[in-house]
Amino acid sequence: MSLGVPSNCKTLVPQVVMAAKRITQETFDDVVQENISDLGMDPEEAVIEAVQQFESQGVDLSNIVKTAPNSASVDGQEPQHAVLQTLDSLQKAVADADSGAVDELLVSFAEQCRQEMAVRYLAGQKGAYPAVLAACRLACEEGCSLLKALRALSALLDGQPDFLDAPGQELLLRVLRERQDDGDLTLATIRCVRQASLKHEQNRQDLVKGGVLSLLVGAVVRHGDRADVVREACAGLRFMTFDDDIRVPFGHAHEHAKMIVTEHGGLRVLIEAAKAFPDDCSVLREICATLGRLSVRNEFCQEIVDLGGLNFMVALLADCIDHQDLVKQVMSAIQAIAGNDDVKDAIVNAGGTDLIVLAMTRHLGSPLVCEQSCAALCMLALRKPENCRVIMEGGGALAALQAMKMHPKEAGVQKQACMLIRNLVSHAQDFSQLILDMGAEDLIAEARAAHRTCEDVAKAALRDLGCQVELRELWTGQKGSLAR
Repeated sequence: MSLGVPSNCKTLVPQVVMAAKRITQETFDDVVQENISDLGMDPEEAVIEAVQQFESQGVDLSNIVKTAPNSASVDGQEPQHAVLQTLDSLQKAVADADSGAVDELLVSFAEQCRQEMAVRYLAGQKGAYPAVLAACRLACEEGCSLLKALRALSALLDGQPDFLDAPGQELLLRVLRERQDDGDLTLATIRCVRQASLKHEQNRQDLVKGGVLSLLVGAVVRHGDRADVVREACAGLRFMTFDDDIRVPFGHAHEHAKMIVTEHGGLRVLIEAAKAFPDDCSVLREICATLGRLSVRNEFCQEIVDLGGLNFMVALLADCIDHQDLVKQVMSAIQAIAGNDDVKDAIVNAGGTDLIVLAMTRHLGSPLVCEQSCAALCMLALRKPENCRVIMEGGGALAALQAMKMHPKEAGVQKQACMLIRNLVSHAQDFSQLILDMGAEDLIAEARAAHRTCEDVAKAALRDLGCQVELRELWTGQKGSLAR
């Protein structure tokens, strides 16, 4: 059987999947139909058999809707999947300007697209984006629900940012400008912006040129009493600072972060916004994550401290230490602002090191919290012997080694802990024997042997601890390959 590959695939998929065999939905559906008609299987059994058949051939079915098409057909048409039936009806309703039908179909379409990526992919391949965009335009002109149209667009764009084109970008920016007082519309539009910006550098640059940064910051200010809008707007700002599009060699992440801070006062707006949600961990988590992404320059880190951001983070860590996800984001933000050496001292003076160690000990079972805690302590110790002493006295080294024991298979934890140990002893050799007495040598050696990414940092930590380390000369200047 030949394997058909869709030539106009626009969905972003991981590189490891790209090399796998792919088939079209039609190929899969034909096999299911053969199993039903020729072998007498029921639809569920036919689908299971088809899945097993293709997977045994090494076919990647992540883009395939693994259900049988609906048997009911209209006017003698072939059986269709439910999302395509809805899409056909939506296209007709939009063409007829039937606002009532459009509203109802948009709700159904959005619900179907949220089921799984394969459904969204199938709809996208069958012309869903132009239909939904046309519904958005119709909503602006004829009075049917723009909110429902934007929610459908957001559902479709999830994982498929390439679909958003220039008219779509202009529509989103126009809604944010002209309907900025409508919180629900603002929320739905920002969600579209966020979906279109993930792993898509060109969309980010086009939206920024169109003025989206001021609109996102303005949404935080204007709807500062709405947790959902503030949370989504912060996420939108944060996504504009990503550099995650593998198709683009150099992104504008740093430039976008600089614009948010210098041209739109983003740091002040975010720190002020946090005051309205002292008990909402989801909003506070998003604000901390965004502050961390904006800490790309020395002066920005200092500005966060000057605006009260450090006191906010330390208080948050103390008051919400039991909330694991929030703790992780606070740690990440502290690590980011600690890139400024003066801020390192301010964090230590504010009692940050003790809280970080306490949080790591409290959440020792979480590899993410352990990794971020070690990373934050590692940054605080860098080039700061006095901070190293505070960390050691506060039990930071012992907590890091406990994390290594707890998570031997987590490369991130092992790497950050090794880096922390090295920073603690590189300028303070007096700590070496204390750390070795805690069992550091064996743990670091195990990390080095188990994780290739830990090779260099583990070797450096062992060397600075005074342990015997084999130093191999990979290249001697003679012709031949590098030693392995």
